Amino acid sequence: MRADTVQGDPRIMPIIEVNGLRKAYGGRPVVDGVAFAVEEGEIFGILGPNGAGKTTTVECVEGLREPDAGIIRVAGLDPRIDRDQLTRILGVQLQESELQEKLTVREALELYSAFYPAPADWRGLAERLGLTGKLTTRFGRLSGGQKQRLFIALALIGRPKVVVLDELTTGLDPRARRDTWKLIEDVRDSGVTVLLVTHFMEEAQRLCDRIAVFKQGRIAALDTPAGLIDHSAGGTVISFTPSRPVDDGDLAGLPEAAAFEHRDGRLTIRGTDTTVNAVITLLARHQITAHRLRVTDSTLDDAFLELTQDREN
Repeated sequence: MRADTVQGDPRIMPIIEVNGLRKAYGGRPVVDGVAFAVEEGEIFGILGPNGAGKTTTVECVEGLREPDAGIIRVAGLDPRIDRDQLTRILGVQLQESELQEKLTVREALELYSAFYPAPADWRGLAERLGLTGKLTTRFGRLSGGQKQRLFIALALIGRPKVVVLDELTTGLDPRARRDTWKLIEDVRDSGVTVLLVTHFMEEAQRLCDRIAVFKQGRIAALDTPAGLIDHSAGGTVISFTPSRPVDDGDLAGLPEAAAFEHRDGRLTIRGTDTTVNAVITLLARHQITAHRLRVTDSTLDDAFLELTQDREN
């Protein structure tokens, strides 16, 4: 379910609601007035630099930490008051997860199944997640990707309405990461709402319906990936090495140019298609050759860096 089908529809109640969330450690605010809502069926991403308050926020949602202030509801439940009920509808994959090394995949799945009154069929989950051939393998002998698949299975075994995945693909190789992305899409398609904390821009851009970008304990922006990119400084990036220097006054006068930068002899200009045409005209007028010319669209990485940069420096 894409965000534009649900956002702003008064008939649909959010499955996760966070309002005025605050949490401090030693008097230092780590989460400072965070508010957002997640619609049922979304993959909702949380991005931010280290220490921005991402994990503390989701731990409050999960009921693992008690906030200093604010209101949290997950399917109408308060994680502090309704903890037992919450565990029946919320699946969690923590940022750092481990099992006893000698525990086999089968034993882990059977153990977690025993925690729920009506668990999912663990055999079906194992088949769906490519673990059937590893049921007798001990946890300590699994690859990183296989461990992540197992943790996804354990997060889903209670038939949750919501699953929280914190830094799911950290440490995985590119192939294992892409395989895991497909699994997350399958989880969403099965009707489970996903709250995804990640550092990977490509991961967020591919998977998320909407993204909250955290900075210093607050939400700096909340939009679809495309919306964040569109509102970044310059949707088009022009970069090249000029055969001789280009005057900054001429660059400042380029139409719709948001910014330009000289670095190691290379010139980068952010703007629009109109800016591209103006750059070509400018270079031709001054008989400057553009070596290794590249024209690309801005990415979520560009938007993220813009939103989280320290403007005071």
